[in-house]
Amino acid sequence: MPTLDVLIPTCDRPAALAVTLTSLSAQTLAAPGGTPFRVVVSDQGEAPVADAGELRAVVRVLRAHGHEVVLHRHLPRRGLAEQRHFLLEQARADQLLFLDDDLLLEPWVVAQMTAALAQQGCGFVGSAVIGLSLVDSVRPHQQRVELWPGRVEPELVEHGSHAWQRHELHNAANLWHVQRALGLGPAATRCYKVAWVGGCVLYDAAKLRAVGGFGFWTELPREHCGEDVLAQLRVMARFGGCGLMPSGVYHLELPTTVPNREVDAPRVLPVGPAPSRVP
Repeated sequence: MPTLDVLIPTCDRPAALAVTLTSLSAQTLAAPGGTPFRVVVSDQGEAPVADAGELRAVVRVLRAHGHEVVLHRHLPRRGLAEQRHFLLEQARADQLLFLDDDLLLEPWVVAQMTAALAQQGCGFVGSAVIGLSLVDSVRPHQQRVELWPGRVEPELVEHGSHAWQRHELHNAANLWHVQRALGLGPAATRCYKVAWVGGCVLYDAAKLRAVGGFGFWTELPREHCGEDVLAQLRVMARFGGCGLMPSGVYHLELPTTVPNREVDAPRVLPVGPAPSRVP
């Protein structure tokens, strides 16, 4: 049994997905007992991503390194939350890394995240994505950071609350500037308070399932956004969650594949009860 499953939803981005998988092939993660992580992809593109030559090459490399790679053709499309729900149903590991299909990871990212989740015992840790095209856009008014002084604890964050404004730290290259100013690196990490983390989030599988995972997909229309945010808010309210610095995750900055954002999950569905730590 793998100790880590990497779960990737994708749609019509074979080249970007190949970049993401290439960065996974270079990860330095040493799982307990030497067990390789497993990669599970849910493909909802017009053409099967498995037919793309660049992707087939990277999959061969991952498999040569001992990683199981499973490419699912998951149709018809029923929305982002349902696609994540499908991936969660395929998962077998204790830790689950939900990863977007348009990211580039430093080689130390996965090892850093799995260690932090095990140490904190919370519901999730996230490495927020950085847009380096905006590295020269310094925005001090968006760089406020709240470091966790000790162990990560449950916290109720709702849309429109003061804590909701924390999302500004993840705009542009703000996190890049903050972590450099703090002198952080792979050997010196800090957990910080978040509203949510987009793109690269590692969950404790049991804790994600305990709050229902993405089963709320049936309550949303097919066209929606914010499904990852709602799941994180529910996990955070019951078990706690945090961001992790430094983040070594970079956005490829491609056009969005989700243009219709009229229905935002955390605005139309409840986060849940007040926070409480559950064994």
